[in-house]
Amino acid sequence: MKILVVEDEKKLADAVAKGLTLKGYSVDTINDGKKALTRMSLHRMDYDLIILDLMLPSMDGHEICKQAREMGVTTPILILTARSETDTKVDLLLSGADDYLVKPFSFEELTARVHALLRRPNESMPDVLKVENIELNPALRTVTRETKEIPLTLKEFGLLEYFMRHPNQVINREDLLSHLWDFNYESFSNVVDVHVKNLRRKLATAGDPNILETVRGIGYRLRG
Repeated sequence: MKILVVEDEKKLADAVAKGLTLKGYSVDTINDGKKALTRMSLHRMDYDLIILDLMLPSMDGHEICKQAREMGVTTPILILTARSETDTKVDLLLSGADDYLVKPFSFEELTARVHALLRRPNESMPDVLKVENIELNPALRTVTRETKEIPLTLKEFGLLEYFMRHPNQVINREDLLSHLWDFNYESFSNVVDVHVKNLRRKLATAGDPNILETVRGIGYRLRG
C-alpha cells in the first residue's frame, strides 16, 4: 500500500517515512501545502492513505483537507497536529479528516492509526482476505494457502494484498508501480515483473501454479 506524508519538519517526515517503509509501505513525502493539494488532486488513485500535518507552508492542512474533499478526493486522511483543543479536533473532522493525532506521538500509535484507517476502504472488506484457498491477514502480515504458511517479502506481500483486493481484475504494471513504489521510481524498470514472478513461484509451491495469471500485453490477474 502507498502512503503520502505531508510534513514540513524534515526530521519528522524522514522518520515517519523510514518507519512506514520498514513496515512494508511505499511512501512519498511533500513539505509544502499547495504542492500537496496538487499531488492529491492529480494522483488521487495512487494513495491508500494521506498523513497530513496541520501547519504547512503556503496552505494549512485544514484548508488542504477541505479543498481535497470538495475536489472529490476520497482517500483517508490522518491529520498531525500540535493543537489539542476540542474545537480544533471537531473542525478537523468536519473539514473531512478521518482521524487526527496530536504531536508528540509514538510511532506505535501512528502505525495503529494507519492500520485502523486502512481497514476502512470505500466498501467494507473483511479483516482477513480470502481468494480461493489463499488467506491473507493484513494485520498479522501472514499468508496461508491450504493451511500452509507462505513466507513473503514485504513487496511480495504488498503485491498479493493488492491483487486480493481486486480479484479477477486485470491489473496493469503501472497501477502496481503507483501503489507499491514511491513517486520517483523508474517506471521503465522490470522490478514489477521480477516480484510478480517470485510471488507466483511461492504461491505455486502450495497449490495451483496458474492462479496468478499474466495477461499478455496488459498486466496480471489473480483468479478467484
